[in-house]
Amino acid sequence: MLYHRELEHSQNVCPGCDHHMAIAPRQRFGHLFDGGAYRDIEVPQPPVDPLNFRDQKKYSDRLRAAQAKVGSSDAIIVAEGEILKTRFVVAAQDFDFMGGSMGMYVGNAISAACDAAIRLSAPLVVFSAAGGARMQEGIFSLMQMPRTTVALNRLKLNRKPLPYIVVLTNPTTGGVTASYAMLGDVQIAEPKALIGFAGPRVIEQTIREKLPEGFQRSEYLLEHGMLDRVVHRSRIREEIATVARLLMGMPEAVKGELTSDGRSAAV
Repeated sequence: MLYHRELEHSQNVCPGCDHHMAIAPRQRFGHLFDGGAYRDIEVPQPPVDPLNFRDQKKYSDRLRAAQAKVGSSDAIIVAEGEILKTRFVVAAQDFDFMGGSMGMYVGNAISAACDAAIRLSAPLVVFSAAGGARMQEGIFSLMQMPRTTVALNRLKLNRKPLPYIVVLTNPTTGGVTASYAMLGDVQIAEPKALIGFAGPRVIEQTIREKLPEGFQRSEYLLEHGMLDRVVHRSRIREEIATVARLLMGMPEAVKGELTSDGRSAAV
């Protein structure tokens, strides 16, 4: 039995088995930013349903249902604030919004996050959680792969290059993995997160072989050189601040800063 208050305190990590459950972007931001204080960055709204797509339902109806369920415009939220007294721009995907799928809005969000990072001279952090490209937007969705790649390259072409840190969460798959989720200067993942392009079941059916135990999980990818770190959710905040400050040639983060629930978060 898990108590809601205990689960909220542990950032949706099971206190018994340490399983990392899904966490909504705003809940994550509340634990991530100093004092839980942050400011949303506006994302330009793309055209709605450019293909007039319909399967069992109209795409426009699916969008409205997802927006009502999650309470946000789309599958990603971008914000800026301080983490251990260091200014950051952070984008976090929400798997509850149509599987965190990447459409034009997500492309706009990554581009807006890059612009904000350059304007604020701040590192950019992306928390990925996605099932891939959004099929209802067809080629428009696939075009976000090169588009986000070009946007992220602006961070490197800046007068003073800015760090780009990716935190891959469970699951991160498809076109998101094939674009901005694997372009970080530092690749961090939460424990046991599923990370890959095609899922393991599809691969097994294609090659007709049994895959190794833990294939496409964070620890397997770390062992095979695809990741730099696997970090427990309770330490992500300190890890991000430390890595970003190292990459920017800044001194060690201020010790003794408090999280949103008043706990010490010294590096």
